Amino acid sequence: CRAQRRVNMFRKYHVDGTQQLKSSVQRGIRAKISDQYPALDDVLDDLIPKKATVVLGKCENKVNVVLVDDEPLFFNHRDGPYFPTLRLVHKYPDMMPKLRVDKGAIKFVISGANIMCPGLTSKGATIHDECDEDEPCAIFAEGKEHALAIGITKMSTADIKSVNKGIGVDLVHYLNDGLWQATK
Repeated sequence: CRAQRRVNMFRKYHVDGTQQLKSSVQRGIRAKISDQYPALDDVLDDLIPKKATVVLGKCENKVNVVLVDDEPLFFNHRDGPYFPTLRLVHKYPDMMPKLRVDKGAIKFVISGANIMCPGLTSKGATIHDECDEDEPCAIFAEGKEHALAIGITKMSTADIKSVNKGIGVDLVHYLNDGLWQATK
């Protein structure tokens, strides 16, 4: 499933139904999250305790939200990669690759716009970690401490630097979107 189908997942956040997960399904989700975010291995037992109530929330457009004791922690689109919520990235900022946009891109990012390559390559922007195409990443901003958004790269960071045109990152979750509002 291509990244462009995931754009604006949470303009509005509404769980249409929930499903209590069997322990075997919970272990499968934990294993996928552990594989995808090895930096969380030390705290994964605290994030998703074995005795916690883990529920899968079904949202519109085939988006699934992993709720641990009614708190959304991760989400995915169909069977795609799991993305952490921004609140989780604020607690564990080194859990995923980081890209930093320049100051001029901030207002566009927090309104849900995808990130253009020049916003990642200009003065003030930094590509902290190398990423492959279709890899989840955290979007930070010049002069800001916390992440503004979670996205998925449309091209590798090497291509972002060399091509420097078009959309570099599709946003899937950003400050003040529906999911952010729901987790206050």
